[in-house]
Amino acid sequence: MSTLPARAGRRCHHAVNPFHSAVYFSRELREEMAALGVTDPNAAYFASRAAAFGAVGPGTVTATFFNFRHDLVARHLPAVWEVATPAQVLDARLRAADRTLRRLLGEEAVAAPDVAEAAELALRAAEGCARPGRPLYAAHADLAEPHLAYWHAATLLREHRGDAHIAALLDAELDPLEALISHTATGFGMAPKWVLGTRGWTQQEWDEASARLVARSILDQEGSLTEQGTALRAELEERTDRLDAAPYEHLGAEGTLRLTELAKDLFGRIIAAGAFPDGMLGRG
Repeated sequence: MSTLPARAGRRCHHAVNPFHSAVYFSRELREEMAALGVTDPNAAYFASRAAAFGAVGPGTVTATFFNFRHDLVARHLPAVWEVATPAQVLDARLRAADRTLRRLLGEEAVAAPDVAEAAELALRAAEGCARPGRPLYAAHADLAEPHLAYWHAATLLREHRGDAHIAALLDAELDPLEALISHTATGFGMAPKWVLGTRGWTQQEWDEASARLVARSILDQEGSLTEQGTALRAELEERTDRLDAAPYEHLGAEGTLRLTELAKDLFGRIIAAGAFPDGMLGRG
């Protein structure tokens, strides 16, 4: 039985995750990848997140990233590995993370005691993660720990929960686009223009997936969640919480609360510094 308050792990994840994610939206990652010869933003994203697997093809990335159209992934993988090796990409991503966080937080803040404390707590939480059935987490857990300890720990916690969430989506029989659309309908998911612009799906495919969700009574005709759809999304998060409980149980209630507090402060600071594009989230 859990010793944590309800949704404590989820709240901690939502506070920690953006610290990792900000790098994918940064100009520093684009610059570091361009220096290797990888100039397409989709190729840069796929390579930088998948490099921990080695020189994999599109099947592995489509399966583990889940919500990208396979044709978009195949357009860039495995071709990107002919331009830059996975080891080069991992080094570039680390340099980009270092530069991004120094820009967003400031030189002094990167070495501040609160960041060091957050790193220690997040790494301790990550000790509770398990590799079986979690391919993206396992690949990153096998990397040598970088000097960017908090960012690395955020990566591990993000991918551990992400792998669990995909299992919950599959059990709910939601395909990748249906999962995106129903999440967008909550008001907290990625805005439709961002889904279509970054995930490779077409408007026709969006409309067809929406129709399937209407037929299942998950969405109404206006594209809003029905009572059944709201319950489904809530159950998905609760199931993900259960599958992702181990790191926060390992850290304990007090440590999880403290990590959440520190992470929220850091999250607020990078948001204020412009870490993410405007209009990325929401139903508009």
